[in-house]
Amino acid sequence: MVQDVVVVGGGAAGLSAALVLARSCRRVVLIDSGEPRNMAADTTHGFLTRDGVALGQLLATGSAEVRRYGTQVLADRVVDIAAGDGHFSVETESGAVVAARAVVVATGLRDELPAIPGVREQWGKGVLHCPYCHGYEVRGAPLAVLGGANRAFSVHQASLVRQWSDDVIFFPREIVLSEEECSRLSARGVQVIEGDVNRIIVQDGRCRGVELPSGQLISRTAVFVGPCFAPRDELLTRLRCAVGDDGWVAVDATGRTSVAGIWAAGNVADSPAQLIHAAAAGSKAAVAVNHYLLELDIQLCLAER
Repeated sequence: MVQDVVVVGGGAAGLSAALVLARSCRRVVLIDSGEPRNMAADTTHGFLTRDGVALGQLLATGSAEVRRYGTQVLADRVVDIAAGDGHFSVETESGAVVAARAVVVATGLRDELPAIPGVREQWGKGVLHCPYCHGYEVRGAPLAVLGGANRAFSVHQASLVRQWSDDVIFFPREIVLSEEECSRLSARGVQVIEGDVNRIIVQDGRCRGVELPSGQLISRTAVFVGPCFAPRDELLTRLRCAVGDDGWVAVDATGRTSVAGIWAAGNVADSPAQLIHAAAAGSKAAVAVNHYLLELDIQLCLAER
């Protein structure tokens, strides 16, 4: 049977899309590999009515909700999407193939972190990237910001994090700060320590500080980093969805790509999207997909007259 929609990815964006589509009486299959971007974080924040809820609980609740409306949920990884005669064939790692008239891709992104010992180990715990998600929990504590390949993000973050603490040290590392940037950081009350960083000190499973190449330890409670965001958009690019000048798959306000019947929602098309933004994007994409299918239904009926 050809389904109405396959949703690829069971995070906030994918679950939200599946929920709206299932409530629109569409036949929906959701396929999720079980590897959400924010799985390292203990809890979620900034999501109205779900602030402080464990991510696993949030996703389990969302999965139960979409199942209640008849969505079929498969624990699998999608490896390919191929355009066929009037539908798409969605192939999974286990060898299953699901045919659907439209596809919502909500596969998220990867955070490419600085190659500093301790960063990956403490990711989502003592090493953070979003002050809106985790800043309140470390407010007033001694904080560090590490510069990285994402230059603009790193420099901006050094000023932004200062909002949650009056003790912030910025380690620009390979970033050469301009005179204006130095002045702005100084005016903000952010201390700058030039040079490389040796590692993040971890004791008893907690971040304790930043170690310099000299062996000096700068005591810190948490470290913010500016990762590079790499969208998991291989399924979209293989379909030849158009890519914008910024290197990301181009979408309209609803997540519609350049390929008819294919939508992208959440972090796969929007790097700054927080959890609540991703959920909203999934809902918006679902409404657009339903309208797309409605037009196909009308055209089919007209053709059969």
